Amino acid sequence: MNTASSALPRALFALTVFYGGMVTLGGVLGAKQVALGPLAVEAGIFPFLTLVGISSGVAELYGKATADRLVRFGFVPLAFAIFLAWFVLRLPTDPGMFEPAKAAFPIVLGQSWRMMAAGILAYGVSVTLNIWLFARLRGITGRWAGLAGFVAAALSQVVDTLIFITASFYGERPIAQLMAGQMLAKVVLSAVLVPVIIAVVVRIGHRLDGPAPHA
Repeated sequence: MNTASSALPRALFALTVFYGGMVTLGGVLGAKQVALGPLAVEAGIFPFLTLVGISSGVAELYGKATADRLVRFGFVPLAFAIFLAWFVLRLPTDPGMFEPAKAAFPIVLGQSWRMMAAGILAYGVSVTLNIWLFARLRGITGRWAGLAGFVAAALSQVVDTLIFITASFYGERPIAQLMAGQMLAKVVLSAVLVPVIIAVVVRIGHRLDGPAPHA
C-alpha cells in the first residue's frame, strides 16, 4: 500500500474538521432571529451557508463524489450533537447556576423533536442538491465557480426553506409569509457570502495541496 498516495490531503482534512464544527454550530445559532434591514432570518443561516460554500469548494477541488461524502460525514456530528443536547437537558440543574442562564439554556437548546427532524432532513436534501447543481453548472459557467456556487446555493436554499418551515411549523402557524421572507434573505446572503467562501476554500486547497484533480 502506498501510504503517501492514500493519505487524506491536508486541505481536505482541515476543511472536513471545520465542516463538522459548522454543522453543530448551526443548530445553536438558529435560536436567534437576525434583522438585516427589512429582512429577518434565523442566525443559523451563517454557518449553514458556510457548509454550502465549503461543500461547493470541495467539489471544485476534489470532485462531486468527495463533496457528497463530506455531506454524509456531517450527519455524524449533527446527530451526536442532538443526542448530547437531549442528554444534558435531562440532567439535574445545579441550584447555584446563574439564574438568567438557567432559564435560557433549555430555551436555546431545547428544540422540539419536530424541528430537530426538520433540520436533519433539510440539511441532507439541500446540501446534497447544492453539490449536484454546482457540479452541473460548472460545465456552463467555465471559470466562474462563484457564479455556479451562488446559483446552486440560492436554489438549494429555497428547497431548504420549503422543507424546514413546512416540517417544523405546518399546522401550527401560518407559514407562507415566513417562507417568503426566509427565502429572500437566504438568496441575498447566498449572493454575498457563498462566492467568497468558495474562493477562500479553493485558495486554501491550492495553498496546502496544490491544484487537485477532480474525482
